[in-house]
Amino acid sequence: MGFTITEKILARASGLAYVKAGDEIMAKPDFVLAYDFPGYTDVIFKQLKDDFGIPKIPEPDRFGIFIDHMVPAATPAAEQLHIGTREWTKINDVALFERKGIGHQVASEVGYATPGAFVVHFDGHVSQLGTFGTLAMGLRRNVLEAFAMEKVSIRVPQTTRVDLTGKLRPGVMARDVFHHLVRVLGPASCRFQVLEIGGPAVEHMSTDGLQTITGLAMFTGAVTAIVNPNARRLDYALPRARKQIDPVYSDEDAQYFARHEIDLSTLEPIIVIPPSPANTRDLKAYLGIEVQTGYLGSCVSGRIEDLRAAANVLKGRQVAPGFALNVVPTSQQIMAAAAREGLIGILVEAGAFVSSPSCDYCFGGIATMAPGQRAVSTGTLNVRGRMGSPDSEIYLCNAAVLAASAIEGKIADPRPYLPAED
Repeated sequence: MGFTITEKILARASGLAYVKAGDEIMAKPDFVLAYDFPGYTDVIFKQLKDDFGIPKIPEPDRFGIFIDHMVPAATPAAEQLHIGTREWTKINDVALFERKGIGHQVASEVGYATPGAFVVHFDGHVSQLGTFGTLAMGLRRNVLEAFAMEKVSIRVPQTTRVDLTGKLRPGVMARDVFHHLVRVLGPASCRFQVLEIGGPAVEHMSTDGLQTITGLAMFTGAVTAIVNPNARRLDYALPRARKQIDPVYSDEDAQYFARHEIDLSTLEPIIVIPPSPANTRDLKAYLGIEVQTGYLGSCVSGRIEDLRAAANVLKGRQVAPGFALNVVPTSQQIMAAAAREGLIGILVEAGAFVSSPSCDYCFGGIATMAPGQRAVSTGTLNVRGRMGSPDSEIYLCNAAVLAASAIEGKIADPRPYLPAED
């Protein structure tokens, strides 16, 4: 009987010859990550000292902290939180990444997306490291255990496998693949499971696109998502890896809770209507709805592929009068690459406001919406109040749809705006 990639990674992390779904184990994370945020890291740092008597953590190389929310600080309290984080990481010799971009993306750039590694965070969107064959889980309720103890208690999860076939058509992006998956499987279909993405289409899908799919895994109920890494992903991840671990792969005869297949060539652009990320609809049914603002960014978007898609639609055109288009590249590295490629110039000339990387647009910390306003967004959520007033609305879509909607000031299909060769 074979094993899944998840079972293999957790077996190594727990020091066991093998584990199977349902086993209760104690596993040592290779890396423990977090971003500073009120009520999380500040509380954890205090508890480590006051409740656990740990003035300085052992094995600091296992830890990484990111300052990516409330950046730049808009209040004295926010800056005070950052000061506390800087002090704690300095005292503990822990790596700190500040103003480098959104932490989940930066984590892959600086080597925490180590193929075969077990990574924990309190935020579930860390699952996007699974694109590189890393098992990265959000342990919101018991992440303190990972800071205070060498190992965390965990039940080995079942795995649902989704095989992708075919090829995406123009105007359809990885974002649409994930939301179609939610529509077909259901928003609780992978509850407490790992979502494993495979199939022949994975070979030619972009790494950016797979990071979008794996980063959104929680909206199927999954604890994380993972991909068996191919040569292209390994060529990116292994030279950056912070730890030497052999990549592992699911066996052909691995046991899955369920298996599904999606033909990418049949997909159309999708819109996710408020107020739930489960409300997946065909884009064509919502064309013409007026929108006042747009956000291209977040930990699951804003990468070079998304910026190219938006620039492809916006080149030589203008954002509708009164429409506020905010474009936030996911990291400084991506922003620099986009500038070198000329994408930033295209977006700015079209009327976009391009900001340095920050999580603040996604959770309403900046560019907040007023009652009655509607947004198109590539952010993570469309629940009430996510980007401002609870009486505003958020429609989730891919970057090309967002750009077309910015031109028209209403939800629009990007395909008429695409160059003929696309």
